[in-house]
Order: sequence, then C-alpha cells, then structure tokens
Amino acid sequence: MDKKKIKDYQIFSVIVTFILGTLLHFTYELSGESSIIASFSAVNESVWEHLKLLFFPMLLATIIGYFYIGKNVPNFLCSKTIGIIASILFTVIFFYTYSGILGKNIAIIDISSFFIATILGEYVAYRLMNSTFKCNHKIAIIVLILIGICFITFTYSVPKIGIFKDPITGQYGIIKSKN
Repeated sequence: MDKKKIKDYQIFSVIVTFILGTLLHFTYELSGESSIIASFSAVNESVWEHLKLLFFPMLLATIIGYFYIGKNVPNFLCSKTIGIIASILFTVIFFYTYSGILGKNIAIIDISSFFIATILGEYVAYRLMNSTFKCNHKIAIIVLILIGICFITFTYSVPKIGIFKDPITGQYGIIKSKN
C-alpha cells in the first residue's frame, strides 16, 4: 500500500476524531439527555466518560478506513486497535500523573491531552501500518467490541471507583440536569 495514501487517511482520521470527539462532549446535553446518545457521548466530567470522546470517533474512522484502505493494508485493524488503546492509555496515565502532581486538574491541559492522545494513537497506528507487524484481525475486532461494550455498559451500570467519578459533582454515571 502506498505510504502517502496511508498518511492521508491517518490525517483524515485525526481530523474526524478532533471534530467528533469535541462534539461528543456536548451531544448528551444537547440531545435532551437522550439515553441512546448517552451510550457514546460524555454524560459527566469523569475521565471514563471523556475516553468515549476518543474511542467512538476513532472507531468510526477505523470503520471508514477499513473500506478506504484497510483491505489493502494487511495489519490495518490491528494497527488501528493498538492506536486506539495507546490513545486511551496515554489519556489515563497523563491525567492521573499531572493531576496527582498538581493536586488538581486544569481544563486546558485536559483539552490539550485529548488532542495529543489522538495524534499519538494515530501516529502509532500509522507506524504499525507501515511496518511488517502481523496479528490476528479477529482478535482486534473482539478487542474493539469488548471496549465498546464496556463504554456502553459502564454508562448505565457504573462502578464506584475514581475513574468513573465526576470531579465536579462527585457523582457517578448519568447526571440529570435540574430543568
């Protein structure tokens, strides 16, 4: 596969994630708190809910990319899956490291980390697509499905641990506005 075509697709993937991830931060509230929209949008300010802003747009870009270049790149699905996981891990590790050091989180750093995580994950995927890396696509698909199931399930059945806790309200899961 032509490296330029892969690079162009990866740039497209970054742009899609930037735009859709930003929009997904607001779609739950804008939808009138739709329970369907809650499945893939941030329903509170927890770290977990913000990971949806990476995962679902990157997943959509992966699905689109599969039909655009994926059939011609032998390790496409595995590369994209590893890129998504790298984005998620970077976000979690970076957030808890910097907020642990500072004793608080800062919105502009959180927002910047979303963009950095997106670029990092797509760069990892790009590098893997242009390598001799081989893997089982069935495993990549299963991993993506399991991650998606976790995001949806934990929207409605929320474990009471820190990553799921909204730092503003101290609550977990869907927080209904008082309209």
